[in-house]
Amino acid sequence: MNSTSSIITIGREYGSGGRQIGQEVAKYFGIKCYDKELLEHAANDSGICKELFEHHDEKPTNSFLYSLVMDTYSFGYSSSGFSDMPMNHKIFLAQFDAIKKLAGEGPCVMVGRCADYALADWNDCFSIFVHADLDWRINRIASKHGKTPKEAKDMITKTDKSRASYYNYYTNKKWGAARSYNLCIDSGKLGIDYATEAIIESIKIFDRTKISK
Repeated sequence: MNSTSSIITIGREYGSGGRQIGQEVAKYFGIKCYDKELLEHAANDSGICKELFEHHDEKPTNSFLYSLVMDTYSFGYSSSGFSDMPMNHKIFLAQFDAIKKLAGEGPCVMVGRCADYALADWNDCFSIFVHADLDWRINRIASKHGKTPKEAKDMITKTDKSRASYYNYYTNKKWGAARSYNLCIDSGKLGIDYATEAIIESIKIFDRTKISK
């Protein structure tokens, strides 16, 4: 049986197949894949309704509020001041804690939601970013969702902008920049299946390097 000792995080451009790749990687290694499931876990742990997590999912907020978040987070979000915090603060902090808790339960794949940043101090974390040419993504989204090329492009532009703003806002890194991740891969060039295979082989190599250290 194939196995890994790693926590794999996957950032992805919209339409690049990042979620599908994450699911296939998890299936190969026999581990869990968390995408929107992260929201459900965060909701259950925090007592905040799931719909609020979905509403705020990978959406940025303003920098002034962010500074307040980080000040509060340094003391733990369960402090007495938590109940007075704006909802977007609560969502961010609860999700961050859920990511860490799930990672602590063992190897898994986590898709999006700044998981690579939340687990930056974890030696077992291997971060990946999946991207692809815009035209390739437009064709894929148009075909998958029955959209016109213009509608597909609008969906991609809006979602990528939101994800980039959210990631850049909550981390000290840049969304999609190679230096922000351990591995960047072009699913448009390789195709979903071969991109998945390349990621699996990279994880195997990463696991071996941990053993040799």
